[in-house]
Amino acid sequence: MEKLEQKGSVYKNAAEKHKHLRDELNKQTKEWVSKRDTLNAQVRDLVEQAGKHREERDALNQKVRESKVVRDELNKNVSKLTEEYRELKGKNAPQIAPETGNPRDRQQAPPSIKQLKKEFSDLEMRQQTQVLKKEEELRIVKRLKEIESQIEGLQKDEETSDEAREKLRELKDAKAEAEAAHKVVSEYAEKAQQEHDITISLYEQADALRKQADDAQANFIDCKKRADEEHKLHLEQVNSFRQTDEQASTYRKKKTDARKRKTDADSKKAADDIFARFKNGEKLSTEDLMALQKSGYL
Repeated sequence: MEKLEQKGSVYKNAAEKHKHLRDELNKQTKEWVSKRDTLNAQVRDLVEQAGKHREERDALNQKVRESKVVRDELNKNVSKLTEEYRELKGKNAPQIAPETGNPRDRQQAPPSIKQLKKEFSDLEMRQQTQVLKKEEELRIVKRLKEIESQIEGLQKDEETSDEAREKLRELKDAKAEAEAAHKVVSEYAEKAQQEHDITISLYEQADALRKQADDAQANFIDCKKRADEEHKLHLEQVNSFRQTDEQASTYRKKKTDARKRKTDADSKKAADDIFARFKNGEKLSTEDLMALQKSGYL
């Protein structure tokens, strides 16, 4: 009997131990589920935000494409007007005498504005970077003034004709319009790039949180498996305890029944002796009479 009680105590303690571990693991399981669901909600929110920025980026890229078409058409117009203006400039350029073969009859073409500007830049660089004698520096300063005057004169000559002046005005307007169109393209492109960067950043954040959510899911599954195993062990120990307790109860009942049978037998024998004395005419005590009554003799 003592061994059964010890065995039952071991099963009971083991059942409580597994129950405690199961409950603790179930608590952790709920925590991991909560963390996983929170992270997944954040992932969905980030993906939704990224989707909106992606749509905005795509819309801006479409505007970039449309604006480029406008800009390219304007640039074509600038090229066309530039060519027309150059043709007009060529018509208004000074005529050069034909070559006669005599060096004295040769007439050299006047330098262009581009050539004069290059000469001006070279002289200016020489003046700034070289150590010059006073006379040489005075000659350079004088020549710089002459070049400025020549450039100014040539520029005025270029615009002498009304047609050339009007074409130049058209060209300047076209260039301004093309530059404005290019600015629009750049602005849309910059905004599209910003939206793209935000989209990528949001997707990267979502991926990082999704990994954390996957880790939480893995921990949830692990805790759930361990909790189920502890629950199974708990039930096994509970069943073992119940079986042992039933065995102990059966053993105790058998002992009780045996004691009762012995007591009943002893009581019957005592009652038989008292009844025999009663039949022999002996005087019975109150206790004797109660014993006979209890045994069914009276």
